[in-house]
Order: sequence, then C-alpha cells, then structure tokens
Amino acid sequence: MAHSPALSVDAPSAERRRRVDRLGAAVVTLAAIGLAAGPFATLRPNRILDGTPIGLFDALPRDVAAAVAAVVAAAACVALLRTGAGARLTAGAAALAALVAAVGRAPGHLVAPGDVFGRVGPGWGWWLAALAFALLAGDALTRLRIGPGARVMALGIAGLAAAGLIAGGAIDDLSIMKEYASRPAAFWAEGRTHAALAFGAVAAALSIGVPLGLACHRWSRLATPTVAALSALQTIPSIALFALLIAPLGWIAAHVPGAAAIGVAGVGAAPAFVALTLYALLPVASSVIGGLAGAPDDTLDAARGTGMTERQILTSIKAPLAAPVFLAGLRVVTVQTIGLATVAALIGGGGFGTFVFQGVGQTAIDLVLLGAAPTVAMALAASVLLDAAAEAAGGRPR
Repeated sequence: MAHSPALSVDAPSAERRRRVDRLGAAVVTLAAIGLAAGPFATLRPNRILDGTPIGLFDALPRDVAAAVAAVVAAAACVALLRTGAGARLTAGAAALAALVAAVGRAPGHLVAPGDVFGRVGPGWGWWLAALAFALLAGDALTRLRIGPGARVMALGIAGLAAAGLIAGGAIDDLSIMKEYASRPAAFWAEGRTHAALAFGAVAAALSIGVPLGLACHRWSRLATPTVAALSALQTIPSIALFALLIAPLGWIAAHVPGAAAIGVAGVGAAPAFVALTLYALLPVASSVIGGLAGAPDDTLDAARGTGMTERQILTSIKAPLAAPVFLAGLRVVTVQTIGLATVAALIGGGGFGTFVFQGVGQTAIDLVLLGAAPTVAMALAASVLLDAAAEAAGGRPR
C-alpha cells in the first residue's frame, strides 16, 4: 500500500507517453527549431552577396505569418498524437503547402518595389520545417500501406501540384525562380542532356549487365571474379574515372574512323557516359545473380520432375521469381546514376551539374539549387516508380 501513491502518479504519465507518437515528437521538434530559432527567409542585396536571415513574423505580413503559424501548430498537434494515417498525411501536406505558399509571398514583403537586384530565398529554418513535415507525410503514406498503383498516383498528384504552383506564378519572385527566368532554354536543354546521360547509361548497363549476370548464374565460377572486378570499379572516385577515360577515348576519336562522327571524344558526354555505365554494371549484374539464385530448391526440383528443361525453368520460374530483386537493384542503380550524372559537367558532359558547378564558382547558392533541385526530383520520381514496379512484380508489400 505504501507504493500506491507513486503508482497513481505514474499511471497518467505512462498513459500520456503512450499517446505521443515518437516520430511525431521528432517532427514537432524539427519544425519548432526551424521556425522559432531559424530564419524563415534570407534577404540578399544581389544574387552573390551574403544574405540577412529573416524570421517568420518579419518575413511576411503579420496576418499571413499568423495564419502560417496556426496551420503549422495544428499539423504539429496531429503529428504529436497517435492519430490515423489519413489525418497525418493531410496535416503534413497542409503544412507543406502553407510553408511553400508563404515563402513565395516573402519577396513581395521584403524587397522594395523597383529593386531588380534583391534576392529572397528560403532560410535554413524553412528548409528544416519543410523536411519535418515531408517526413510526416512520407510516414503517413507508409502507414497507409497503399498499393503500387496508388503510390504512382500520389507521385503524379504531387508532380501536378508542383507544376501548378510554378505555372501559377506563386513562387516566381523567389531567387531560384529568378535564376531560372534568366536561362529557361539552357535549363531544359541541360535537363534533356542529364536525362539522356543517366537513362542512357542505365540502358547500356542493362544490355551488358543482364547477359553478364546470366553467364555468372550459368557458370558459377565466373561469379566471384566478375563481382570482384566490378566492385573494384566502384572504388574509383567518379572524377578520377572520368579523367582516366579522357586519354583512351581521345585516342579512339583520333585514330578510329567514324568514332568522332558519332560523338566519341576525350571530353564531353562520351567519357561521362562510359563512366556512368561502368558504375552501373555492379548493381545490375549483382541483382541478376542474386535474384536468380534465390529461387527455392523445392520449386526447382518440382519443375525438373515435370520434365521442364533448364531454359524453361529459367524463363518460366527463375526469371519471374527474380523480378522483384532485379527491379529493386534497378531502382538503386537508376537513382545512383541520376545523382552521379551531375558530376559529368566537370568534363563538359552537360546536365544539371552545369548549374551546380557554375553556382559554386560564382558563390551563387540559388544557381546551385537550380541544378540540384530537379536532380533530386528526378531521382525521387524514378525511385517511386521502380519501387512500385518491384512490388507489382511480386515484391513484399511495404
């Protein structure tokens, strides 16, 4: 009986802890740090000079700032409590929409009329809060356990929302959009180059890596040296590999008839394409080898007992069972290649890396973001699509 008061005090505390969502607590902490202690926006006199951090209630009109704070506070309450996945998704999406719309209003409040040089961009506090609520929305989608088709639909809705936001002019005054406005033709040209490099390298890796994986599966002695050689390629830094390819490709362009005419050269897209293809070979070949080796022995014995040939077993049993593993490996290699294609700009290969390295050289962070943001979006879209394809092919539901 002496311990009953302590039990009566501890029980409500334990009950409150059970009602608090741990991820939600982390989301609320990140958002609070970002919006209360960090700058909501950064005001710079021009695109190059350092900026002045501006808090939420100074970056926006008071009524707009209060509305944003109210939406964020409501979303934080939903995140903190053990609410349903649908409510958490709605809260995360609403908070993200409010943050994006609000930061789009900040330039009109901070930059004086007629000032064509002033630049306003999101501050690190805004980025931290946006990351927090993006985590909340992503966690909610995971908890909903939606199927692959619904995930692709959600990606499409998010893409349409982003396109509508940009087309509607809601963020036209932000510094990153001002960087885009001065070079729209170059942006889309480099985007096509980036996509051609990344997806072309993946296609080339598939044409080499899949037969190589099949050969290693057929003749198991090949597997160990092949994987070891491809693993060794992965240890070479990307810039070093690009540099190593300059001399041999330059020699081929100079001495092999017709090579220069099809684009082979020591610098430019050719060494970047070859390097990206080489980097992609290990994940492709490994996923083929691992996927085919994962077929259950009893299934294979049953197939042989029915009189199926090894070729029929490969095409009718092993390949379908290996499809989820292969598509998971393809997702990894595609995302990896999209990111690595950024480095191709260092040797004149083009792509979104052009803006990244131009921005680094000019200390223009918004030009860096102009190259980095679409690269991340492309990689994210590819990841979602291929992950959905892997699940549709028979993978384990998330």
